[in-house]
Amino acid sequence: MEDIYAPRIVIDRASATPLYEQIAAPIEAAILSGELSAGSMIEDEVSMASRLDVARPTARRALQELANKGLLSRRRGVGTRVTPPHVHRPMKLSSLNEDLVEAGFAPTTRVLNYQVREATPLEAEQLGLGPDEGVLEVSRLRFADDHPLAILKNLIPLDIAPTWQDLGSKGLYQCLADHGISIAAATQEIGARGATAEEAKTLGEEAGAPLLTMHRVGRTAEGRAVEVGNHVYRPSRYSFRFSLFTS
Repeated sequence: MEDIYAPRIVIDRASATPLYEQIAAPIEAAILSGELSAGSMIEDEVSMASRLDVARPTARRALQELANKGLLSRRRGVGTRVTPPHVHRPMKLSSLNEDLVEAGFAPTTRVLNYQVREATPLEAEQLGLGPDEGVLEVSRLRFADDHPLAILKNLIPLDIAPTWQDLGSKGLYQCLADHGISIAAATQEIGARGATAEEAKTLGEEAGAPLLTMHRVGRTAEGRAVEVGNHVYRPSRYSFRFSLFTS
């Protein structure tokens, strides 16, 4: 049976510090110090409330505060676990695979869909294709240290389309570089929405859970559009980092 962590917590009921903060603080310290490793199971709120003689909403809030910080992941029927390290991705023109390696993670990829089809009018316009030209539509699930992190959907012109095997072992930008294609510029939009039932199942989240979104059109130095990406990321394990300057 899997070990369940029941943290040693001393409650000071005369303190001005709220009880939920007194509960959350030592758990947070154990996670940040490495005493609690990623994936460790945490005592549930019912057991915690009974053991510490506090109201169940107090224990629930303590755990939720840690979940809001990205330190715990809570799923009905699965329990409460310590999350893997958070991926802070810099806003630069690079692939997710490259950024994960640079940040010290071990990325892997599962190709979920690989389909050659006719481009829609909008897709043809985005990629600068002529009427009736085809595109490769590919969908991949990217893992960071064996934890599902993002679903990456891309459209690529057929003349530079990577193989299924290459997309499963390399980042897209490396695959394009193997075809002599270098992405020099991109337009990018960041947003957020709720996860669909299929996305939630794939990423290990609950339906409707918040997801970060990114829409990107990558271009060569000559201005040719070579990829249209629509990606979704788990915000509990992923964030974008911006650098801002005064004009």
